[in-house]
Amino acid sequence: MTTTFDKSAFDTPGKGRGLLDVFRYRYLLRLLISKGSSLRYRNSVLGWLWSYVRPTIQFLIYYLVMGQILGLHGRVEDYPLYLFSGLVVVNLFNEAMGATTRSIVDNKALVRKIYLPRELFPISAVVGSFIHFLPQLAVLVIVSLIFGWMPTFASVGLAVGGLLLVTTFVLGVGLLFSAINVRFRDAQNFIEIIRTIATWSSPIMYTWAMVYDHTEHARWIFMAYMSNPITVAVEMFHNAFWSPVVPADKQLGWPPEFGWILLIGIAIIVVVTIVGQFVFRRFERTFAQDL
Repeated sequence: MTTTFDKSAFDTPGKGRGLLDVFRYRYLLRLLISKGSSLRYRNSVLGWLWSYVRPTIQFLIYYLVMGQILGLHGRVEDYPLYLFSGLVVVNLFNEAMGATTRSIVDNKALVRKIYLPRELFPISAVVGSFIHFLPQLAVLVIVSLIFGWMPTFASVGLAVGGLLLVTTFVLGVGLLFSAINVRFRDAQNFIEIIRTIATWSSPIMYTWAMVYDHTEHARWIFMAYMSNPITVAVEMFHNAFWSPVVPADKQLGWPPEFGWILLIGIAIIVVVTIVGQFVFRRFERTFAQDL
């Protein structure tokens, strides 16, 4: 006598709907986000204060070196606000990149025991990083108000748009490297290189105009530089928080061809997300064995 089993209730890793399956498991996503937030600073003396301490120290170092020693404080109006409004964007990217890359490995006990959409882990890492980014954003708003910034629909819209660019971009890259990191653990070391590049290849300690002046005979280099989604988001934050408080003759304005640059940046995000999802689904079939 042959017994047949109804397998309709079971899912095969790599055969689901990818990111779309996350909507079916929203309650699990909330649990993972809550778990990550509660464990982040467990047994820590300062706790959530680290969300303020680390970026503050980083800002002071960059300001002293780039602003005072190298003299950018005198070349860029209200340089502290310019620096900080770009720095928070890069900090969000770097924080989320590290968290998403480790997300599968850090949850290996769950991955090996039960099946659930593996995309939940990098997505919860991105959301968790965004939650811990909010204190920095709050400080930026307070500092901007001190400098004379007044919120408008345009400035708020630019800030929200910049955050959407960063979070969607880091999710696509995170899907790619979180999957690769399960099989090749040295991917975490490669991520450190990416985070360093992201910090120095975005106009946070210098201006896009400086890059423009140095690429006079090779404008394609400038276009490639500006098309980085992180760079686009940084400029959106600059125009949301820094430009409104700077006199008109001291403003940098938007880079040339910024409309095309924005479209290229969005296209890069779409391509990276598709590639990241494809690689993730190919690798997830062996997550349990590799872990």
